[in-house]
Amino acid sequence: MTNAEQTTELPKSWEPADHESDLYQRWVDAGYFTADPSSDKPGYSVVLPPPNVTGSLHMGHALDHTLMDTLTRRKRMQGYEVLWLPGMDHAGIATQTIVEKQLAAEGLTKTDLGREAFIERVWQWKAESGGTIAGQMRRIGDGVDWSRDRFTMDEGLSRAVQTIFKRLYDAGLIYRAERLVNWSPVLQTAISDIEVKFEEVEGELVSLRYGSLADDEPHVVVATTRVETMLGDTAVAVHPDDERYRDLIGTTLEHPFTGRRIPVIADEYVDPEFGTGAVKITPAHDPNDFEMGVRHDLPMPTIMDATGAIAGTGTQFDGMDRFEARVKVREALAAQGRVVAEKRPYLHSVGHSERSGESIEPRLSMQWWVKVDQLAKAAGDAVRNGDTVIHPASQEPRWFDWVDGMHDWTISRQLWWGHRIPIWYGPDGQVECFGPDDTVPDGWEQDPDVLDTWFSSGLWPFSTMGWPDATDDLDRFYPTSVLVTGYDILFFWVARMMMFGTFVGELDHGGLAGRDAAVPFRDVFLHGLVRDEHGSKMSKSKGNGIDPLDWVDRYGADALRFTLARGANPGSDISVGESHAQSSRNFATKLFNATKFAMMNGARCEELPARDALTDADRWILDRLDEVLVAVDEGFDAYEFSKACEALYHFAWDEVCDWYLELAKVQISDGGDRAAHTRAVLGAVLDPLLRALSPVMPFVTETLWTALTGGESVVIAPWPTGGGDVATRDAGAATRITDLQKLITEVRRFRSDQGLNPGQRVAATIDGLAAAGLEAHRPYLDALARLAGADADFAATATVEVRLSSGTATVAIDTSGTVDVEAERKRAAKDLAAAEKELATTTGKLGNEQFLAKAPEAVVAKIRARRDLAEAEVDRLRGKLDSLSAR
Repeated sequence: MTNAEQTTELPKSWEPADHESDLYQRWVDAGYFTADPSSDKPGYSVVLPPPNVTGSLHMGHALDHTLMDTLTRRKRMQGYEVLWLPGMDHAGIATQTIVEKQLAAEGLTKTDLGREAFIERVWQWKAESGGTIAGQMRRIGDGVDWSRDRFTMDEGLSRAVQTIFKRLYDAGLIYRAERLVNWSPVLQTAISDIEVKFEEVEGELVSLRYGSLADDEPHVVVATTRVETMLGDTAVAVHPDDERYRDLIGTTLEHPFTGRRIPVIADEYVDPEFGTGAVKITPAHDPNDFEMGVRHDLPMPTIMDATGAIAGTGTQFDGMDRFEARVKVREALAAQGRVVAEKRPYLHSVGHSERSGESIEPRLSMQWWVKVDQLAKAAGDAVRNGDTVIHPASQEPRWFDWVDGMHDWTISRQLWWGHRIPIWYGPDGQVECFGPDDTVPDGWEQDPDVLDTWFSSGLWPFSTMGWPDATDDLDRFYPTSVLVTGYDILFFWVARMMMFGTFVGELDHGGLAGRDAAVPFRDVFLHGLVRDEHGSKMSKSKGNGIDPLDWVDRYGADALRFTLARGANPGSDISVGESHAQSSRNFATKLFNATKFAMMNGARCEELPARDALTDADRWILDRLDEVLVAVDEGFDAYEFSKACEALYHFAWDEVCDWYLELAKVQISDGGDRAAHTRAVLGAVLDPLLRALSPVMPFVTETLWTALTGGESVVIAPWPTGGGDVATRDAGAATRITDLQKLITEVRRFRSDQGLNPGQRVAATIDGLAAAGLEAHRPYLDALARLAGADADFAATATVEVRLSSGTATVAIDTSGTVDVEAERKRAAKDLAAAEKELATTTGKLGNEQFLAKAPEAVVAKIRARRDLAEAEVDRLRGKLDSLSAR
């Protein structure tokens, strides 16, 4: 590729906000992100984990999207036909809650509207307000195929939901039963485990007495944090080997309020060492009690209605809210003399609804369930057999623990917004599941519940491509290549997709005929959580959350993306803060300035001359480029984004910008063939470097690469590869450049320590250049270390010795008359005082045991690094003062 007729001029400086929107729209308009299933290129596909239509991008989303975009952009450049399919989840509970709040502001309820009108109102809200994330995705540069944008309530996806429900139902894998669920009294629906957040709360622990009030007569003391649930107690349980209660096992005790007799049962689940060794059993309101109730065939009375009010107990507490009843039941028990002890406050963990905030009530409820044994085994076997590979492998044991021990999944929700369960009831008690192509008889009524949102999102990899019909997209892009998601939802979303994917694949249903593996994705890449710079989890309550769009506004999308990708490795959490974003913005600016400088000095993308016509610096930087490109490929192929980004960052900043560009200035100033060769090398380095950076930093690299090369777009440019013939790499040139860097660095350090003006040249002689093969490199030394040749009157005032690969080079320097010794002494003394204060502060913190016990490890490490830096600075400045005092 040549740029003999460059038409693109670079702006004066890089201001992301001036360019990003136009660049993104140009990519979309050009169709770069639109997948062609008829292409003869190898296929590569990723489906976007569908964000809630109610939401907006947070840092976790930004990380997800950055990594997916990086993978797909790179694969596109590598010659793959790439599909990155976007979409939104209808978010049943969250969306219905928003619309209900809007109605409440108007003095209405959903019941006032009726089901059909309410659903129309939700669709109206979705059309007007439900696209925030799509705009934000464009802001950060997501290269998704917008022509295939999907929504989980779209007609095609609804057809897929009905189809798989019927097939699971017909296979006996969906059933209806009364079991314990997470119940939200505010939302009045069952909710999934992932929508329950556990929080430490201050409650009370009440110890109450069943049986006789006389100590010498049969009785049992049990403790509970929810005393109101004793209204639903149907047993007291003890361990079968507990001698204290052996005589009570099989007897009954009278319930204090209901009058019914409840048995004392023996069960090995009870821990005889905990508390009194006896526990109350409320099967309809506690998961462990429910399992015990099943084992012992206990009655399971539900004592609360859908709102969390006491109901059906036949006691004076009926009609009370559960929290009011908690107080009244305790007072009534105390009045009977049955409260043995009370502990307040009592800190314990309580599940709360993520959406509505109230504490969850475990409640026995008639729901629809998926029988998971067969499905979970297939999902586990897919990983065991290697059909799907989890990255990092260290997450595999967690995967197997989950799928091998999975409980049946409750899929019904008592909502109006969502996929209605396709079960119909006939006038004569008939129950039938109808698929999307079936005709429902007149007079039949549909089940009022809707499906859990995770049910429809579990079909996402293939429903979005047209399943159950046979489509070109399914044939070309399914199974998908990789799923990118956080390890925190491994068990919820990933497991459900694997269960459904293996089910439809193994049974050859619909459009998946001929698949070579019954899995929805080949790789599962699990990244960590995004934490703040101190390693703490971001949350609204802590006030440490970061809006990714705020960073885009202030630093540019490239800075946001590079910050996140640079910290991302399989399974590892990422700590980010303002300083990281600033660093990434500075990196983008550095790239811009370096490329602009190179172009101003005639950098060109053209065929390189023979290697023997190049300088050591030229061969060194080209060889380093080759090595770095190999490391970058290794990093991306292993989903080690941090490794790839670190390699590119340090090569670009430390080697290209800090060294080669400076050496290139000397070579260009020589003129002639050397200058022309240098311009070609600059192009040969910057072209692939910008291409390699473009998947992570697409905007600045697009601007620079098109200007440098004259190419159409870096989005469709070929991916740069390294790994050339290792034997052609010039080890001698690398050694000489390393020696040259050491010399220049040490002379610069000496100059700084002596307070020399950076631009001031000083006379010097150098011994040892010949032994290191650096005689021809003296012009670089003079230019970069600001040295001058020695005249007849030269008299060295100081020497700098530098150990090189072949002996020692000695630089003799005449600094007489170049330094204001007294001014420099005062400056050094001031700097020393500041360094000593920093050393004292950091040393004091590291010596504080309380600080070390409470501070996150990342904070301690940062203080330790500051202490080490201050210590080195104190030593340096004291040495400098000693040197100045000797003059």
